[in-house]
Amino acid sequence: MDDAVWPELSYPAWRETAATLQLWTQIVGKIRLSLTPWLNHGWHVPLYVSARGLSTSPMPAGREILEIEFDFIAHRLLVRTSRGDERALPLRPQSVAQFHEDLMKLLGDLGIPVSINEMPNEVPDPIRFSEDRVHASYDADAAHRFWRVLVQADRVFKVFRSSFLGKASPVHFFWGSFDLAVTRFSGRHAPAHPGGVPGLPDAVTREAYSHEVSSAGFWPGSDAYPHAAFYSYAYPEPPGFRDAKIPPGGLFDATLGEFILPYDTLRRASDPDGMLLDFLSATYAAAADAGGWDRATLDCDLGQPARVRRV
Repeated sequence: MDDAVWPELSYPAWRETAATLQLWTQIVGKIRLSLTPWLNHGWHVPLYVSARGLSTSPMPAGREILEIEFDFIAHRLLVRTSRGDERALPLRPQSVAQFHEDLMKLLGDLGIPVSINEMPNEVPDPIRFSEDRVHASYDADAAHRFWRVLVQADRVFKVFRSSFLGKASPVHFFWGSFDLAVTRFSGRHAPAHPGGVPGLPDAVTREAYSHEVSSAGFWPGSDAYPHAAFYSYAYPEPPGFRDAKIPPGGLFDATLGEFILPYDTLRRASDPDGMLLDFLSATYAAAADAGGWDRATLDCDLGQPARVRRV
């Protein structure tokens, strides 16, 4: 195992920091939600893996551009504008309320007042950001290791994404569910999602799942499932999907309703990249074959750097 590439990430060991960091990312993500026009499937709200952490990417702020980035190397939150403004807040043990207050004041001082919904999404027992003095942990080493895992997952997900000609999402980080994801679409409408996702309006869920998908990603764990893992699921789940045979290491978790590849299993593999690509490819094939996708039209070879795709 090369800890510099695929570092250890034990959820119980960084549970408090993970909970705090998720809420900090929600504040930044909701700023993006407030400023950016709605894009299909909520693609206007995620964050993106950057060379130093997680970034909003450019957001409109009046006639200018705003960008906010979590820097998990220097452990600071960077705020930049196209006017040349650059400000930073330290990432350190501090409450969600303090983080929220400092960031909103910074944006106000830059002439970018933003109003967000202060109630967190998709977390148990939510507390308004401005009132949350419960979550206040920040282990810089754990945050850095988490980001290093995202760097590797983002890299492999982008290779996997290159083998699909149909509609596919960017590789992006959803701050509500706190996971990195990439999604493929069959091109067909899906039945209306039943909703009921805790902490997420049904209208948002139904818009996100308006079309058939095969989605895969990585999450660092939660109290309900305290293990970092890669996952893959289909919506709607076609008959026979969960019975598909996939490469060793992966399994179908009936409780979650998803295929799972435990992160610790991947770390111990002789070829982690190959194992992850095999898992992503096999679980996509399970969804597409069981769902009757037009794979002859949608699939292609993996992309190669500086090599034009053959048609």
